[in-house]
Amino acid sequence: MPAGVTWGRYLRFFTASMLSMFAGAQVVHLIYRPLDDMEEWVEKEKKKKQEEPVES
Repeated sequence: MPAGVTWGRYLRFFTASMLSMFAGAQVVHLIYRPLDDMEEWVEKEKKKKQEEPVES
């Protein structure tokens, strides 16, 4: 193992880091909710793209 760390300590750290990553992702999707207005943004960008003059 890296730097003389035992397998037990390595697995505990790995488990803790995975659990914190999963918890953070869950918090983002329950509280921040970044995908709720995605359709609105896509439509706005499509309209903006259609209104731009075409450069050749």
